Amino acid sequence: MRPRPTRRDFLAFGTAAAVAPLMAGRVFAASPTGVGLHGLSAFGDLKYGPDFTHLDFVNADAPKGGTFNFSPSYWVFNQNPQTFNTLNTFVARGDSPPRMELCYDSLMTRAIDEPDAIYGLLAQSVTISDDRNSFDFALRPEARFNDGTPFTAQDAAYAFDLFKKNGHPNLLLPLSHLKEAKALDAHTLRLSFDGQQSDRTVLDIATYPIPAKAFFEANPFDGSQLKAPLGSGPYKVGRVSPGQIIEFERVADYWGRDLPVNRGLYNFDRIRIEFYQDRQAAFEAFKKGAILYRQEYVSRVWATGYDFPALKAGKVVKREFPSEKRPSMQALALNQRRERFRDPRVRQAIALCFDFEWTNRNLFYGAYERSQSTFEKSAYRAEGLPTPEELALLEPFRGRIPDEAFGEAVLQPPSDGSGRDRKLLGKASKLLADAGWIRKDGNLRNAKGEQLTLEILVDDDSLVRVFSPWVENMKAIGIAASLRMVDSTQHQARQTTFDYDAISAAASFSATPSRDEIDGLFHSRSAALQGSTNLPGTADPAIDALIDAVGAAKDREALTVAMRALDRVLRARQDWIPNWFSANHRAAFWDMFGFKEPKPDFGFPIEAMWWFDKDKASRIGKT
Repeated sequence: MRPRPTRRDFLAFGTAAAVAPLMAGRVFAASPTGVGLHGLSAFGDLKYGPDFTHLDFVNADAPKGGTFNFSPSYWVFNQNPQTFNTLNTFVARGDSPPRMELCYDSLMTRAIDEPDAIYGLLAQSVTISDDRNSFDFALRPEARFNDGTPFTAQDAAYAFDLFKKNGHPNLLLPLSHLKEAKALDAHTLRLSFDGQQSDRTVLDIATYPIPAKAFFEANPFDGSQLKAPLGSGPYKVGRVSPGQIIEFERVADYWGRDLPVNRGLYNFDRIRIEFYQDRQAAFEAFKKGAILYRQEYVSRVWATGYDFPALKAGKVVKREFPSEKRPSMQALALNQRRERFRDPRVRQAIALCFDFEWTNRNLFYGAYERSQSTFEKSAYRAEGLPTPEELALLEPFRGRIPDEAFGEAVLQPPSDGSGRDRKLLGKASKLLADAGWIRKDGNLRNAKGEQLTLEILVDDDSLVRVFSPWVENMKAIGIAASLRMVDSTQHQARQTTFDYDAISAAASFSATPSRDEIDGLFHSRSAALQGSTNLPGTADPAIDALIDAVGAAKDREALTVAMRALDRVLRARQDWIPNWFSANHRAAFWDMFGFKEPKPDFGFPIEAMWWFDKDKASRIGKT
């Protein structure tokens, strides 16, 4: 099963809200003020010193060359892996192709072998003000856009202002406490905050991609453009066939190619993405060698489909890579902007109709584990009873959050594996009756005579296969449930405008989540913001306050406590119905690439880290 990622998950990006009294003791207490710093980290010492020559997870001497034609496993902002109609990835509207971010540099960039560290890219250093509310970035004078024009602080200031006013919600929301982005001179940018920002806000904002000011002064900032905004990154847009093919060409004279944060990265001369509406067609292209790398998300195909000649001949490698050490979520969101889904008993009843045990055995070939948490696979997953520290955060909201948040962490109950567990369906029926939904002539209706309907919106036939038994169980207890499969463009448009009853989504968070990072999914300020990832429409002051506590955490222990408390409440509310997760990346690729092992713990951008191996390619006839 393939999740639909919704958050940033790339090497050059940030990961992958406000109780005022908690904000005392400002950002980066261990970092000195008034001096230029080569990097920033939220809680600990930086792994790399000022004189480091390259990142440890790369091959600093990797050769350049070759073409990497692959199926992206994640995408960001308004990107769509099945089609595209714009090359502006910075706005909510339109569908842009994955990896447009390769065309843009950021002030600083993440080291994905550390949980939260960023190091200078466009900026050679950053200076923190005494009140820790302003950050002065000293830009590298050699930085250039890909047309040869200088990159200036005016470009950066313009971009931050543009994003704050009209950017994609994932760009816009973290900028809510940015007072001003100001060019002090051509090579000095000051970002000033209002004092209410999260301690880790700057870690996100400093990794934003920055396009050229001149481009958007001459072109509209919307989703109508099939002309690529000018960037300063390691790649530029080459061949384009709208909705079908995009190629990114390596910039041979890229200004930042020798920087320590870039050495050994961006090795392919050309990165090519082909777009397929049909999953099977994409798989056939991979088997023939037209696509060279793919991650497999359909467990049936992983179990039974990898028996084609090239794999048997040793030309294709099938293997698993460990997942990142980062929290993640795969879940179904129920849209509470629609009144019938606002009662948590209704949401719980719908969750009880999902028989994971039957689905895993019969459809997933036993490949998945049941997801329970909003922050699965991490220390932020709540377990057992709340600790005293967690209770200290939860108690002020007693009576305003579900009582279940104060007991054992809510778990989705296991079924008997029959596909139609009478005990669980009976419990679901009782919950619905308690919520005022009475069965009449086989259908559930409320006191107004309105029928309880639910349509799950999907854009992939594999989801139809997985969700159909869930729908049938809902029908069995009187819910008028159905599936609606639409093309990817319509799916994205309906998701952007919250035009659905229920929709499946996935999120991958950073190892050190910031308030800004989780705002978009859970905070009330994002509930009505079209294009945000707050798909259920969660708008709860208690959730907002717990997000603020996440942002106010001064050490990893306090962060863990706040995240676990937040997890408890989210799970008790059942805004998101957890589905399943896998511990590994299931990948297959033609054996013509080099890569360094082990992979880094906090990211897996293979198109940036791997390289073309001529000898391997020659052995399998792929010169």
